[in-house]
Amino acid sequence: MKRICFLTDSIFSYGGVQRVTAVIAKELAKQYDVTIVTTDRPEQEDTTFYGLSEAPIHYRYFAFPEVRRWKYYFCKAYSWLYRRHLPQTRLTSDLYAHSSLPSEKRKALWRELQRGSYDVVIGVHAPLAVRLATCRQHLPGVRLLGWIHNSYEALFGKGSLYIGPELCRHYEFQLAKLDATVVLCHDDARKYHFPTRIIYNPLTLVPDAPSEGTSKKFLAVGRFSRLHKGFDLLIEAFRIFAQHNEEWTLDIVGEGVEEPLYRQLIKEYHLENRIHIHPFTSHVQHYYHEAQVYVLSSRWEGFGLVLVEAMAHGLPVVSSDLPTSKEIMGDFGLYFINGDVNGMARQMHAATQLDWHMASQQAIEIARRFNMETISHQWHEIINA
Repeated sequence: MKRICFLTDSIFSYGGVQRVTAVIAKELAKQYDVTIVTTDRPEQEDTTFYGLSEAPIHYRYFAFPEVRRWKYYFCKAYSWLYRRHLPQTRLTSDLYAHSSLPSEKRKALWRELQRGSYDVVIGVHAPLAVRLATCRQHLPGVRLLGWIHNSYEALFGKGSLYIGPELCRHYEFQLAKLDATVVLCHDDARKYHFPTRIIYNPLTLVPDAPSEGTSKKFLAVGRFSRLHKGFDLLIEAFRIFAQHNEEWTLDIVGEGVEEPLYRQLIKEYHLENRIHIHPFTSHVQHYYHEAQVYVLSSRWEGFGLVLVEAMAHGLPVVSSDLPTSKEIMGDFGLYFINGDVNGMARQMHAATQLDWHMASQQAIEIARRFNMETISHQWHEIINA
């Protein structure tokens, strides 16, 4: 039986990446010996997250060691030079890979991975995939895969909150050392300058009964991370929409650092009775069932998993015109230009005028394309290549 390892920064916390990783790990555990190596602390272990207790998955807890102070400052200096002044070549990229992951940390990582005698190691998220690439020479015979969950623009676009354009070539040089890198849509695959594999995320939950389409509720779900899901834009758009509509309400489900901002906006616009914020729940299906229309206001998405979940419950979708949204939904979505709150408000109004039952059936049909059987087959192919 092949031994598969997922290397991830977190599995026992709420988030789309954690949920997808858990669902894929559980599916692969039906045929392989699966281990999740996580930088979560041991006391965080809670296998009730995403039904992890349902599968025979092993867990190992890893923490990078401290680096000697003199080396820390030396590495920081080189990293600064690389980002600002040095040419972007394979040599300077390799040196940067070593400065951003000094020998003590690199050695600890490859020793941890050697202990498991894995046949395949999957680095979840671009930064861990790059760190996995630096271990290439110490893991002979191991198939090393990267799994990128953010969109190309979110990682490397101007104003990126994650990596930034100055490290784009570095990531490409390093990721090319892996046996394969998985991305989530064709638009991202076209932007990288090395071969990638496209595997969509699967539907990660079992839908409850579909929506009945009578609640007059918009729904949005996601983490309240800075400048990502665009819930600030959604609240502004709903304010515009509500000037001409007194019936519909908005539910936002999630948690995170921007929650005070959202509550302040809701209070400022006197919409406390029409916009309601709810904490994350493991039974989010309840909110999909109660909603009538889903709104994706994101500034970027690696893969709009919530779109698939919403459509599986029969919800029509209003969405920013992200490449991944268009790839998932085609002509089905009611699109607005990314960031355009007036356009979002217009499409929210258009959604209230739909032939809802016809749109609901279309939504359910689209969601069926993302079933686990299809997606798991693609993972088996890349693991056994």
